[in-house]
Amino acid sequence: MKLLHLTPGTGSFHCGSCLRDNALIKALRLRGHDALMSPLYLPMVTDAEEAGEGQPVRVGGISLYLQQKMPWLLRALPASAARWLDQEKRLRWASQFMGMTSPRDLGEMTVGSLLGEKGKQWPQWQGLVQWMADEAKPEAVSLSNSLLIGLAPAIQKTLGAPVVVSLQGEDSFLDTLPEPWRTQAWELMRENARSVSRFIAPSQFYADAMASRLLTRPDQMSVVYNGLNLDLYTGQRREPDVPTIGYLARMIHGKGLTTLVDAFIALNESKALPRVNLRIGGAFTKGDEGYLETLKSKLRKSGLLESVTFEPNLSFEQKLQFLHEITVFSVPATYGEAFGLYIAEAQACGVPVVQPVHGAFPEILQLTQGGVLCEPDNARSLAQGLAQVLSDNNLRQRLSEAGRASAREHFSSSRMAQVFESVLLELKTVA
Repeated sequence: MKLLHLTPGTGSFHCGSCLRDNALIKALRLRGHDALMSPLYLPMVTDAEEAGEGQPVRVGGISLYLQQKMPWLLRALPASAARWLDQEKRLRWASQFMGMTSPRDLGEMTVGSLLGEKGKQWPQWQGLVQWMADEAKPEAVSLSNSLLIGLAPAIQKTLGAPVVVSLQGEDSFLDTLPEPWRTQAWELMRENARSVSRFIAPSQFYADAMASRLLTRPDQMSVVYNGLNLDLYTGQRREPDVPTIGYLARMIHGKGLTTLVDAFIALNESKALPRVNLRIGGAFTKGDEGYLETLKSKLRKSGLLESVTFEPNLSFEQKLQFLHEITVFSVPATYGEAFGLYIAEAQACGVPVVQPVHGAFPEILQLTQGGVLCEPDNARSLAQGLAQVLSDNNLRQRLSEAGRASAREHFSSSRMAQVFESVLLELKTVA
């Protein structure tokens, strides 16, 4: 099948959705499909060879922002100037300021995109749809996340091709938008959902949650667990001499980093172990600087800053080394995470995890048997779970072996592509 997959890039840091998309498209190609991945907003940043390499950013983030805020300026600029704005170098520069966008601007841009043909941004999106019809000519269009769903009605009308939309935790973003944009966004999501042939959820938990919020039909929702090319996750794991907790995700409060730091302080105060270190790795932007300074200040006051390392924006090789050098892993997200690709990565490397009992985490750990659960947003409970794993060598070994085997069975890119393919073929049969 000829598939076009549209995915937003981040420009300067890794994100779980980008890694998943890259692995999916490459695995679908191995299964014989003509799958093309085209980036939007910003260039892609992935762990391995990019599946969309050579593809330009079809709708650049700078021109899209100007289209929403100052459409008169874009109309006055010659086409060459507009193309200059969205060259890769300038887009990567602009990506450094992603975390500094005001809530008002986020709300306005989100609703502007979801309005589709009725919104100010449409002149930019219209060019993309026309390119699909004239050049790409896909048999099916896959949208990386539901925030792109404003394109669905136009794609269906112009191309007549089924639209498949992956769900990747968008509710946690939409729910933080200020009013009136939050209500408007959800109304537009439900309206546009009627033009979607199938939604792909990364867990049963998230399929149920979003089916309720989008008011989808029963036949519109399928579950396809996220996956990675786990053949790349090789190397020998060696536990450090000093027990070490690892965190590897975006360095923000929402991923539970505050809870983890508080748990680390509580664990040290409890004297459950003579000494414990904490390594914090993951995506970091200029907008995160103030938040990290508050964490460092808290650690400094507790006399523990010297036991913590901050390792931003690791390369793939550095990430693998990171995972092979920690004792236990935790990203105690404060919201109901749709999946948590970092859990699959950690367990593929044989690292036991401690996660809150909410979102998709119970579902994932039920499959892998590679970790223990704690109470959500509860530093004391998290500290107890970490102490349990860190102090019991036999438990840690069992969790490590079970997690490694199960992650490779359930969360490989080949398994993800196989199930995704079955959805595509079902839609083709129905059409």
